[in-house]
Amino acid sequence: MLTGQPAARRVETIEQTRTVSTAPWPPGTATGIGSLPGTDPAEAAATVLGELPDLPHVPELPARGLGADILGRTAALLVDLPIEVVPSGYRVTARPGIDHRRATDLIRWDLDAVEEAVERLGTPPALLKVQAAGPWTLTSGVELPRGHKVLTDRGALREFADSLAEGLSRHVAEVRRRTGTEVVVQLDEPSLPMVLAGAIPTPSGYGTVPAVAEPEAREILATVVSAVKAATNQPVVVHCCAPNAPLRLLQQAGADAIALDVTLLRSEQLDEVGEVWDGGAVLFLGVVPSTDPGRPVSLRQAAEPALRLVDRLGFNRAFLAERAVATPTCGLAGATTSWARRAISLTRDIGKAFVEPPEGW
Repeated sequence: MLTGQPAARRVETIEQTRTVSTAPWPPGTATGIGSLPGTDPAEAAATVLGELPDLPHVPELPARGLGADILGRTAALLVDLPIEVVPSGYRVTARPGIDHRRATDLIRWDLDAVEEAVERLGTPPALLKVQAAGPWTLTSGVELPRGHKVLTDRGALREFADSLAEGLSRHVAEVRRRTGTEVVVQLDEPSLPMVLAGAIPTPSGYGTVPAVAEPEAREILATVVSAVKAATNQPVVVHCCAPNAPLRLLQQAGADAIALDVTLLRSEQLDEVGEVWDGGAVLFLGVVPSTDPGRPVSLRQAAEPALRLVDRLGFNRAFLAERAVATPTCGLAGATTSWARRAISLTRDIGKAFVEPPEGW
């Protein structure tokens, strides 16, 4: 939360807040982080394409079980690196088996649903966002055959990064072919702060994996970001909704947009937020609660974290229209169906309000 003393005001930037954005989405865009509750891909695709027209996303439905979660979905995209399910999670295996086939089937069914929803629209959206685990979250969650985390083996780590880059490039080509849309890729890195802090638990649970230095973390992430950018010719989003998201590192690795949970920001992070935002990054501002808060939430209440952020940084609120995208604080997989619908509606309305603030804002 934004507490303590305000960050230094960036007076020199206030007059520049109407800088025209080069983002391919229009001002006032809203989108989702990725996951939704439920198990019906057709219903999820229809909801997202109908409610978030400027930047819809391929929905993720982890309630379907193993293979539908972030690690299983991303592992299914890897080239020549099949995975299997073991008691401790996912592990690399010699050849594709039932677990790998299930994960790839789930992605295919999701794309079938999105393709059908696009056909019903008549005119495809200009953009469609797809999500996948970034290299550090992926390799901190998948084990090698001998039981160690992939990120502990430098050779395996680089092999995974290269395989992920190639797999995402192929995935982008398939999504583009099936939907007729341009594709924006979002790399999810919720585990990156733990990787940097040396807090990833070993498979045994009795220790932690040694910390990874920032230069190596930046280099590996940049490898995937660069490949994805070349495949899409679109901005790349990197999402980290964990506390202590390393925003400078993400921008230095090539991220054009950074998605974060604004409600987790602390005062000591404000300067870093201001630097990456003022340095050209678009911020996907997670402001709408990802689960039902148990009380009515007005549009103004939901938007307040974003408004307070720009005020604390000394930016004009008009900055939000061009250089921000409204999102929920994280994925909606843990929400009820009714709250997920409300959260999507609030997110869309916040995006519009960034462009045309209601009276009294």
